[in-house]
Amino acid sequence: MKNKRQLIIPILLSSFLFSGCNQKTDEDKSASSETTSSRPEPVGVPIKIDASLAKKGEGIYNQNCVFCHQADAIGKPGFAPSLTNKEFLSISSNKFLMGTIRDGRPGTGMPPFSHLGREKVEAIVAYLRSYAKLSDISAQVDAQPDAHGDPRLGKLWFDQICSTCHGFDGDGYSAGSTGTAIGKAGFLNKVSDGYIRFTIVNGRTNTRMLGFKGPEAMAALTDSEIDDIITYLRTVPSK
Repeated sequence: MKNKRQLIIPILLSSFLFSGCNQKTDEDKSASSETTSSRPEPVGVPIKIDASLAKKGEGIYNQNCVFCHQADAIGKPGFAPSLTNKEFLSISSNKFLMGTIRDGRPGTGMPPFSHLGREKVEAIVAYLRSYAKLSDISAQVDAQPDAHGDPRLGKLWFDQICSTCHGFDGDGYSAGSTGTAIGKAGFLNKVSDGYIRFTIVNGRTNTRMLGFKGPEAMAALTDSEIDDIITYLRTVPSK
């Protein structure tokens, strides 16, 4: 009997320890799911370029846009954003690009270019597209659901994280910030919540805009915290 008891006790201890390890693993998985998006990665479509139209657009760009956005549209930090950044081109629809060129961004250094007419604006977009390195995922990004977060919590996150580059009211360069004016109506009225969400999650390479989701990001924001920021942004267009 004594030998049986000595054999049973280690078995029981082992089962308790194994159960505890399983429970901890489940807890870890649950915690990690808070920072892992449940949305599948968008699958894009190849970008088709009309070479002759892009060549025409290059000339129009050099006559009108190069002074701010620089040669090859690489931008200038604190002055004008890059228009050939691969993530930017991947999530920006033709409608968004054309509308921004046509209407400009009121309250920023980006004036309207409606005087160019549709054909010339289309040519500029074709020129910018010639720099694309990723497939076009704009349709899927724009089809993402609208954000339904808490704007009060969003303001806390925005003030602590986003304002350091974009300014407290999202005024961007005009407020002496290094980031673009994401609080202006000219931007918010043209972008989808998916566009903003994708940019917060993934950032933009070769810029100061780093991703804010996941263990290697600037801040491991959850899906709900990102939606809080988007919801807050929608309430604040800076004056």
